[in-house]
Amino acid sequence: MSEKDKEILDEATNENINASVEENTAENKAEQENKELTVEEKLQKELDEANEKAAILEDKYLRQVAEFDNYRKRTIKEKAEIIKNGGERVIESILPVLDDFERAMNNMAKDENAAEILTGVELIYNKFTGILKQNGLQKIETEGADFNTDFHEAIALIPTPDESLKGKVLDCVQAGYTLNEKVIRHAKVAVGE
Repeated sequence: MSEKDKEILDEATNENINASVEENTAENKAEQENKELTVEEKLQKELDEANEKAAILEDKYLRQVAEFDNYRKRTIKEKAEIIKNGGERVIESILPVLDDFERAMNNMAKDENAAEILTGVELIYNKFTGILKQNGLQKIETEGADFNTDFHEAIALIPTPDESLKGKVLDCVQAGYTLNEKVIRHAKVAVGE
């Protein structure tokens, strides 16, 4: 080996030794710092860790309480909605009977011999519609109303010579109803064009 190679080898060896010494020195310093921590510092460190853990648990607890409260409110609201509109399907199935009552009364009104029968049927009809109104059923008014897709279903467009009748309901083919302000059957109407 040449002298130059020996020098390079010596330098590399010295660098490795210096690096090892520095690593050992850093480890020794960390150990000494741990040993040098006083009892107060150790307790303070533990206290800080415990406070951090308590803050995390408190946050989780508050989130769980809020989530449960939202769940409780949502179920109460859903229950109230079910109670309010619980009879919707029954009332929807009764609507064709109501339509038949109205047709029967219209036909009896045309026959002079059925005047007394018409009076009796009107009494029954009024009692029947009164009970339905008490349960939240309302008839959608269509006569002369502006066409509104929220309440009306257009089944025919009728040309009108009068501009004021455009977009208005001209005729109602089938009555529409709302139950507690919720449309359960749209009114089928003819609209002016």
